[in-house]
Amino acid sequence: MAVSKNFGSKRLVVGAHYGTLDFIAQRITAVILALYTIVLLVGILVMPGSTYENWRALFSFHVFALPLGQMLVTLAFVSLIWHAWIGVRDIWMDYIRPVGVRLLMQVLTILWLVGSLVYFAQIIWRL
Repeated sequence: MAVSKNFGSKRLVVGAHYGTLDFIAQRITAVILALYTIVLLVGILVMPGSTYENWRALFSFHVFALPLGQMLVTLAFVSLIWHAWIGVRDIWMDYIRPVGVRLLMQVLTILWLVGSLVYFAQIIWRL
C-alpha cells in the first residue's frame, strides 16, 4: 500500500502562489496610504487659506531642490494603484469563474489603473 507524502515541506502545492507576498504588499501599501493621509491632513490644517496657490504648494513643495511634495504624492498614488490591483484582482479571481471573462476583467482593470496613473502623472508633474 502506497503512502501519500502530501504533507510537510514536500507537499504538493497548487495555485498561483499569490498569497503571502500579496498579503504583505497590501499591508505595506495600506501603511504608506495611512501615513500619507496623516501628512496630508496636517498640511491641510496648517494651510493658511484654501486658494489655488496654497493647494498647489501642498503638492509641489521642494526640500533641498528635491520635489518632495510631488515624490510623496506619487508614492502614495502608486501605493493606491498597487493596493487596488491586488484587491480587485482577488475579487475577479474569487467570483468570476469563466476564465475568458475573468481575463477580460483583469485586462480592463489593468488598463484603467495604468490610465489613471498616466493621467495622475500628467497632472502632478506639471505643477
